[in-house]
Amino acid sequence: MRWHIALALCLGLAPCALAADDKPAAKYEIPYRLTDTKHVLVRAKINGKGPFNLILDTGAPAVFVTKAVAKKSGVDLDDKGWGTFAAFEVEGGLKIEKVKTRVEDLVQIEGMNSMGLAGVELHGVIGYNVLAKFKIEYDFTADKLAFVELKGFEPPPPEKIEAKGTDDIQSMGPLVKMLAALSGIKPNFEIVPRGFVGIEFDDTKAGVVVKKVLPGSPAEKAGFKTGDIIEAVKATNVEAGKDLVKALAKAGVGTKHRITVKRGDKTEELSVELGKGL
Repeated sequence: MRWHIALALCLGLAPCALAADDKPAAKYEIPYRLTDTKHVLVRAKINGKGPFNLILDTGAPAVFVTKAVAKKSGVDLDDKGWGTFAAFEVEGGLKIEKVKTRVEDLVQIEGMNSMGLAGVELHGVIGYNVLAKFKIEYDFTADKLAFVELKGFEPPPPEKIEAKGTDDIQSMGPLVKMLAALSGIKPNFEIVPRGFVGIEFDDTKAGVVVKKVLPGSPAEKAGFKTGDIIEAVKATNVEAGKDLVKALAKAGVGTKHRITVKRGDKTEELSVELGKGL
């Protein structure tokens, strides 16, 4: 509405420029997965290192990462356990600079990793100081979350965290580790980069339509074109976007796939070798 008012004033009074505030809010499509424990998990790079597996946690006042992650990412800490990411990049194109983080080995994360409960190694959580910058749309029938920038809003700095849990709570992490060792549980977290195709697609009445082919991507090299309708992956029919996502969900870097596309009145089979994603 403000954009229309500004435009009316420009037309009715004198030539003028639209205010910077009237630029559309940035929107990001963030790939996610539900862990075996039904936590919402996204992947992120910190200072160019990673990717790391982080849970979205609106109850956390800030981003929390483990000490090992902080060391690997080169995050310097103050004497109270706080650090700042120079660059925080969430898969899907969301990039934020100078993100304050709490570096701590949370007992919940330690316990879940020791038992392999989440089905994937967890490296921390994304809390309020990042999540509050966006309007987030959750749709568990889709493969991505919608993050829409809240322009002009800057969350207050994370509250000072001084209090530690009771001795009983703090002992849970080491206790679970000991129980896991005694029971012979050895979680096997296979860490591989996500296979990268390089297309953007839409669900339409005609099928799954390629709306964009990223320059230099495996898809471009394989011959994908805008407007192609994806019909099958390795002879598995693709009727909706979720079918395509499922077919490629566990595809690693370097794997080759035969993808059948309809182009006009012709049907073609393209061979694509997945590149390295986040």
